[in-house]
Amino acid sequence: MTVVHFDPSRDTEDSFEDTESPGGIRVILADSQAIYRVGMRKVFALEDDIRVVAQVETLGNLYAALQRYPTDVVLLEGQLIAGTVDAIPELVRRAPDAKLIVQVTETDETNTVELYRRGVRGVVPRSISPDLLVKCVRKIAEGETWIDNRSISWVIEAYRAQASTLTDPKVQPKLSKKELAIISCITRGMRNKEIAYQIGTTEQVIKNYLRKVYDKLGVSDRLELALYCLHHELLKKYTQEIDSVLLPQTEAMQPLRAKM
Repeated sequence: MTVVHFDPSRDTEDSFEDTESPGGIRVILADSQAIYRVGMRKVFALEDDIRVVAQVETLGNLYAALQRYPTDVVLLEGQLIAGTVDAIPELVRRAPDAKLIVQVTETDETNTVELYRRGVRGVVPRSISPDLLVKCVRKIAEGETWIDNRSISWVIEAYRAQASTLTDPKVQPKLSKKELAIISCITRGMRNKEIAYQIGTTEQVIKNYLRKVYDKLGVSDRLELALYCLHHELLKKYTQEIDSVLLPQTEAMQPLRAKM
């Protein structure tokens, strides 16, 4: 198989494979260590339904590869995103159809929960066996989540703790009137553009407010925000404050379908 240099600077091991072969699960290997990339490529080369379309050794080159090549699964070394808080959300934003698997040297509760929360479909050890790695890629390509029993316990406990925090008035974060109004609109399925119109501001301002709300409440997206707010009835006691922010035409609007 012909390997062509991916990075025009020619100072890395980054490369891509022949992407013209039809069918199969398309995989990008993102790893700073060449020995792992070579090993994983050889493992996948034995499988008829999996093909490596690119190999990269930096996060920046992974962004470029995702933009250039249609990808089903990204096998990502955890060290590449260490210290980069927004790396996973940015990867999800750039390639929403690509499913992420992160390989880690050691698993710990905080990091594992955060990876799943931000959109990763699987967290596996660097020492994973070839057979299990192949199985993991196939399952995740089919739309499943790869998670072991210990990680399941960690994730469940994290959500329980989060639920307690959200309902405990002593530790519940303080939300502004405008933030409460935006949350109210989210729970009714309104899009950012519609919310901006109701509050009398711009769509970009709404996006900025949402990011702050996510951070305050510890949720990752509008669906999770809506579910928690509805389940814990967080907006019940703030009706007057919310009404003071929304424009009068809110009541005249037709019911909207939720789009999370």
